[in-house]
Amino acid sequence: MTASPSPGRRLTRRTLVRTAGAAALATPALAGCVTNSGGGPAAPAPTGARDAGNPLGVPDSTPLEVVIFKGGYGDQYAIDAGTVYKERHPGATIDHKGIQKVGEALQPRFVADTPPDVVDNTGAGRLDLATLVAAGKLTDLAELLDAPTLDDPARTVRDTLLPGVTGDGTFDGKVYALNFTYTVWGLWYSKPLFERHGWTWPATWDAMLALCGQIKAAGLAPWTYQGKYPEYINDPLLSMAAKAGGPDLLKAVDNLEPGAWKRPELVDAATALHELAARGYLLSGSEALSHTEAQAAWSQSKAAIIPCGSWLEAEQKGVTPDGFDMVMGAVPALGTGDRVPAAGLQAASSESFVVPSRAKNPRGGLEYLRILFSQRSARRFAELNSTLPTVAGATDGLTVSSGLASVREAVAAAGTHTFTFRFRTWYAPLAKAVDDATGELVTGRATPAQWSDRIQRAADTLARDTTVTKYTR
Repeated sequence: MTASPSPGRRLTRRTLVRTAGAAALATPALAGCVTNSGGGPAAPAPTGARDAGNPLGVPDSTPLEVVIFKGGYGDQYAIDAGTVYKERHPGATIDHKGIQKVGEALQPRFVADTPPDVVDNTGAGRLDLATLVAAGKLTDLAELLDAPTLDDPARTVRDTLLPGVTGDGTFDGKVYALNFTYTVWGLWYSKPLFERHGWTWPATWDAMLALCGQIKAAGLAPWTYQGKYPEYINDPLLSMAAKAGGPDLLKAVDNLEPGAWKRPELVDAATALHELAARGYLLSGSEALSHTEAQAAWSQSKAAIIPCGSWLEAEQKGVTPDGFDMVMGAVPALGTGDRVPAAGLQAASSESFVVPSRAKNPRGGLEYLRILFSQRSARRFAELNSTLPTVAGATDGLTVSSGLASVREAVAAAGTHTFTFRFRTWYAPLAKAVDDATGELVTGRATPAQWSDRIQRAADTLARDTTVTKYTR
């Protein structure tokens, strides 16, 4: 399940999150591993005695090699997890490496079957997960998921994960990657600004339009968006359509079913965004703004609302003025008959951790992840990075920033009502077609019907292309 970014497309944090569940940027040498690997069975991995304190049978004195993508989140949280590993297995030594170009560093080692024991496969140069899976290079993580947690032996690791996390790392029914951070998409605003004016967050689109009228009357642009990258404003559109149409719509779109993009839920959502622009509720000039420029304008209160993922607060550090206190609201529902509650969220996990199948200490790799995905480690990560981990309840009781607190509350309110489209990670050309069409829609250069027709043609062309591997959900 992979998709490569289209030529010239900027790899923003949002783009990386979108492709994290099925990492892009495959390398020719690794692609060759699919047919050329299999040079004999691997040597038996060392094991230790299994008991309640060591359910995965970790050998106590075997070294462990950990490679972490050292990006915006740093790697202190991973170092801390290694410290816990050594406390539990005092005879082991840990070789920790924090790097940025994961694919460049590890591709030759996967080809040679000399990989590390655990890898954070993240960043613009990450390895292609689907290729690694097809080549038999990754360990099925079922044993880890079914192991007792460090925090409560009555609960398994699987039991503690937020909705959709195991699905994001699943290939042909098996989980080969476990993602550590949880991203949700919504609409952001300044809580003090809304409180000063007595504005409340709307649950329906009609209420949103009424609110925008009040905001405009107060002398403020209701919305801005990252115009150079219209995928940002696709999120509220697709979220509204998904809430209205439910799982059937997600499947129709992702499975390239005929006429999927002409479904009334999608046309109605496109009409909603088109009306937002037609009523003059978008900040003038937004079309020409980059993501940083639009977000800066919003932070300066030139507009009240902006669409973005939950990384926005971290990305705006040093830019947002004191007292702005940004919070995220769920995308309003198209109407009252939606199949998903208004509190539902578009959500996905990222920061993919894998255990190579030819590692010298795969038992240790699984144990390291059991530690990493514990409440203690996840909580430490949240404290360091103001980002929601995929471990449920990890931020409970923490004093957190306004943005992270609002994301935490939104996830709790959504419960099991989270959803995500897969076409972005499976079919980059279709994702580009949707982005381009939405860019035309919100500038008034395309009607909702034209938007729908344009994307449906792109989807139909893709569906007929026998050279493209197809996936289903």
